[in-house]
Amino acid sequence: MLGLSAKEAGIMLQVQNIEKYYGSQNQVTKALDRVSFTVEDGAFIAIMGASGSGKTTLLNCISTIDTISAGDILLDGQSIAQLSPRQLAQFRRERLGFVFQDCNLLDTLTLEENIGLALSLNHADPHSVQQRVRAIAEELEIGEILDKFPYQVSGGQKQRAACARAMVAGQSLLLADEPTGALDSKASKNLLEIMTRLNRVLGATILMVTHDPYSASYASRVLFLKDGRLFNELLRGERDRPAFYHEILDVLALLGGDVSDVT
Repeated sequence: MLGLSAKEAGIMLQVQNIEKYYGSQNQVTKALDRVSFTVEDGAFIAIMGASGSGKTTLLNCISTIDTISAGDILLDGQSIAQLSPRQLAQFRRERLGFVFQDCNLLDTLTLEENIGLALSLNHADPHSVQQRVRAIAEELEIGEILDKFPYQVSGGQKQRAACARAMVAGQSLLLADEPTGALDSKASKNLLEIMTRLNRVLGATILMVTHDPYSASYASRVLFLKDGRLFNELLRGERDRPAFYHEILDVLALLGGDVSDVT
């Protein structure tokens, strides 16, 4: 791959020696300490670590919700740290999809309206919006409830709608922060299978922060953070999910700390 650009080499995201500091001059906290890794197109990566390890800070920096103190983050070879505020807004709107623990759906809109909201705000053709919303909804098995409001459906169905909203405009990177945190075990399993389908069938590249080793076992790669540094990583390879789950547990035992807390 010598001489190839990141895009030509199939590298979507490059995190290069990033650091993040919080606080004043008298009391500084280093949340991220020279973290580096790359993400290939179509990868499904989980990020794990104890409370305060920096995993959510890392996701926030990649999403441009927060800014890095040093280093660089590149998407398709372009540094997001050098984008203007207007370019950043466009970057978030067109390249990133977000799924959070609390869904962030608007109760005054139907699921169909929630999913297509960003497209409508961007003045997309209404017929095109309807087609795209219904296509992604069918793929995520919520096509029959698009006329329902969020308060009329289950937590798992709301999260599916959130995934559909995150992907409907063709965003290339899906960022998920504890997406199963508010779901029961059955709904969690269903959502993780949906995310796997987004990854394998629709080609979505996924970065998922989670404290749950079961959720992480659905990923193809797991990054472990400790005290703001990359502590270890696992590649699933050809192993089945149960075997990968037990390997994740082994690393968490070495990692120590309370991994059940959310940063």
